[in-house]
Amino acid sequence: MGVLLRVTTPSVLPAHPIELHRSGRAAWLRAAVLGADDAIVSTASLMIGVAAANADRSAILIAGVAGLVAGAMSMAVGEYVSVSSQRDTERADIARETRELTEAPQAELAELAAVYVQRGLDPALAQQVALALSANDRLGTHTRDELGLEPTALARPLQAAWISALSFASFAIVPIAALLAAPFALRVPFIAAFSLVSLAALGAFGGHLGGASRVRAAVRVTAGGALAMMATALIGRLLGVTVS
Repeated sequence: MGVLLRVTTPSVLPAHPIELHRSGRAAWLRAAVLGADDAIVSTASLMIGVAAANADRSAILIAGVAGLVAGAMSMAVGEYVSVSSQRDTERADIARETRELTEAPQAELAELAAVYVQRGLDPALAQQVALALSANDRLGTHTRDELGLEPTALARPLQAAWISALSFASFAIVPIAALLAAPFALRVPFIAAFSLVSLAALGAFGGHLGGASRVRAAVRVTAGGALAMMATALIGRLLGVTVS
């Protein structure tokens, strides 16, 4: 006697929690980490270079504060200009896609289906998917799948500018605080030590947020900062000897 097996297929897929991917942090994380790293390296290197030229504490402090203000403004302007150019390009691509969807909708539908074929779907299914997705959100579908842009996550110039400036100004205080806390004879070692420890912590934190190796990120950032500080110390020493 045969055994009848009944296989039931649920009409509704079980609920699955929405996963939060680290790539969504990329824009603001890049601006924050870049600003903080640049603040410590450039400000500490500038101050160490001035200190190596046998300058007094007030001159080193002025150099640090000037570096903080100039660096924060430079980061803000640079990020705003750079990200604005990126956003202009994204908007131009979307405007062209909008125009092409109006003028040649069938050709654009065929292009979208071809994208899905390249991703592994057979032509008939790719055509069905293109039709179904276009019926729901035609421009959004073409923007995401044909242009590779997420309409709700375009570049944000103002966000990048203020995050970079705030990050730079906050972390540029580290070498300045080290100078204020250091005995005059140990001003260079204090600035270097405080800055390198901060760079290591910043690198590890950035690696953690990005899901990368914290040790590798810390070593990479610290090594780069150490090289910059040694270079400016050497220049300050040579110029100090030459001038004196």
